[in-house]
Amino acid sequence: MVTIGESKQACSGGYLCQTFEEDRISQLPDPLICQILSHLPTKEAVTTSVLSIRWRTLWLWVSGMELDSRQFPDNNAFLSFGDRFFDSSMVSCIHKLTIIFGRNPKNNDDSCFPSWLNAAIKRKIQRLDVRWTSKIYLHNHTLRLYNCETLVYLRLYGVLMDDAVFGILPCLKTMHLEENCYTSEATFEKLVSSCCPVLENLKIVASDIDGIVYRVRSPSLKRLSIERKYIVLEPYCVPGVLIDAPLLCCLTIDDHDSYSFIVKNLQSNAELNISYLDFRLGKPGVESRISSRLSNIRDFLLGISRVGNMKICLVPFKVICGYSEQEPLPQFDYISRLCISLDALDFKWLELFLRTCPNQKSLVLMVHDTYDFWEIYQSSFQYVPKCLVSSLEFVDFKFSIRGHDDQMKIVRYFLENSAILKKLTLRLANHSKKDEISKEVFEIPRSSTKCEVVIV
Repeated sequence: MVTIGESKQACSGGYLCQTFEEDRISQLPDPLICQILSHLPTKEAVTTSVLSIRWRTLWLWVSGMELDSRQFPDNNAFLSFGDRFFDSSMVSCIHKLTIIFGRNPKNNDDSCFPSWLNAAIKRKIQRLDVRWTSKIYLHNHTLRLYNCETLVYLRLYGVLMDDAVFGILPCLKTMHLEENCYTSEATFEKLVSSCCPVLENLKIVASDIDGIVYRVRSPSLKRLSIERKYIVLEPYCVPGVLIDAPLLCCLTIDDHDSYSFIVKNLQSNAELNISYLDFRLGKPGVESRISSRLSNIRDFLLGISRVGNMKICLVPFKVICGYSEQEPLPQFDYISRLCISLDALDFKWLELFLRTCPNQKSLVLMVHDTYDFWEIYQSSFQYVPKCLVSSLEFVDFKFSIRGHDDQMKIVRYFLENSAILKKLTLRLANHSKKDEISKEVFEIPRSSTKCEVVIV
């Protein structure tokens, strides 16, 4: 370990001798030391100022800083520290800046924020993270990022934004908008569509008090994540999502409260992950709109019909299966890999869904309630989908096989009907019948001579 300062050890009588010498870190040039300090937490970087006169101001030149008002004894200390770091005479560049305003608005003064932000822009800020951790938004001062030509990453949490918030952000590629408040739907649309011409990655976490329709129109967007939990406003609002992004190749949805979810111009072979989406089914205040709910689901399914990799969890799978009782499902001709989470009672829909994926190569099944419900539902597959005959190569059962007749019937169904299957993966429950189940599995005739059964 290299220490800062001077050291001396005796060299006689069995002792090692070493002359006074300065530590190696202090021999480095200031820019390199500042680069090292930039990788430390802010508190530790500032603490080095007590080491010597030379180190007293080195922390002011670091390229990354986190200012968290909750770590200061009072507002005066917080403001004084920030004003010193953002001194207008400083000319060093700021690579990354995080500013966190604390939970108690009475003990926080955000009047410093505009001047700090302007100073960061002048110092060519590249990554900016602004968070207001209470539910009272930054409403006293408008967040302005005009002429910020160097910003490539932006995260805003708990911020109130209006139409005057942004100019053009010509280099911004990644933006996280989390639990913010927008004065209108047009504010959000303008931010994404007009202010960020090269935006590629966007994450939206909706506030629990907004009932807006998020319109995401972007010619450059490649990855999008949307998360909306239950809205606490009156139940008759109709929040939704509209996506028009022709380059979008990855879409993640965890939406508990949108009434409509429309996807336009989705790139073929895109990746889709649906954790939750129910089109407000069963929520109060939407009974009169049941007739249009089918139309909303239809529009959504048609919009995602070109995806190549789909992961769909329990609730949205139930919604789609329920829809199929009213109207036929569209064809998912581009799907190559499908991961479905369902419960045992929903296995009756699996065959129907597989019919819509004629070119599927990989299937992953995750089953809930495997122990309680297998014997309730009598699985029966009467039809062999096209994908089993011509394209399915990999099947992975990500649930415990306990040897029930219905479970073995499904294993048998895939082994006997998948003509070009290369690998089927099973997970056996750890009980006394494990060897017996394994033997039964390996005795099942296989349609594919190249099929390997892997038991893990």
